[in-house]
Amino acid sequence: MTDMPPQAPRPEPLPPIVSVVGKSNSGKTTLLEALIRCLKGRGYRVAVVKHHGHVTSFDQPGKDTYRHAQAGADVVVGASPVQLAVFLAEAGEASALEGIVRRFAAHVDLVFTEGYKRGPYPKIEVCRAARSQALICEPGELLAVASDLDFAIGVPCFGLDDGEALADFIEAEVLRRPQV
Repeated sequence: MTDMPPQAPRPEPLPPIVSVVGKSNSGKTTLLEALIRCLKGRGYRVAVVKHHGHVTSFDQPGKDTYRHAQAGADVVVGASPVQLAVFLAEAGEASALEGIVRRFAAHVDLVFTEGYKRGPYPKIEVCRAARSQALICEPGELLAVASDLDFAIGVPCFGLDDGEALADFIEAEVLRRPQV
C-alpha cells in the first residue's frame, strides 16, 4: 500500500443563503426584521449580510473606529458588552459573499442578504405598490415574493406584513431541506 498524500480538509458547508431584494424603500429591512424575529423565536441562528453598492464606509466619520481605519489599520474591531463589530480593509465585491459567509458559517443556520439582487442565491423580492408595480427579478430567480400586489408568476406570494407565513415557508423550503 502506498502512502497517499494528505487531503486538504473539506471546507464546512455553507448555511443556506437567501437574498431579500427589491427597489429602494420597498420594505426590505422591515420584512427582514420580521423574519429574523420569527426565526429567532423558533430557535434558529440567523445572520444578515447587508450589501450596498456605494463606495462608502459602514463606519461613521469621526468615530474612533473610523479614525483607526483611516490611519491605515487593516482590521478594526469595536467591542462592547453587547456587540462586536469587525471592519476589514478589503474589497467587498458581491462575488465575495461566499467568502464572507465562510467566516461565520459554523455559527448560523441561515444567512439573509439584503441586496445582492444580481447574485446567484434564491431571492425573496419585496415589491410595494407605492414604490413600483413591477418586479426586478425574473420568476426563475425567485423563491417567493412579498408584496401588496398580486403576481401570478408561479412562485409563492406573501403579504408585506405576513412575516410569520413567510417564515413558515422558509423553514419548510430552505431550513428543513437537505443542502446540496
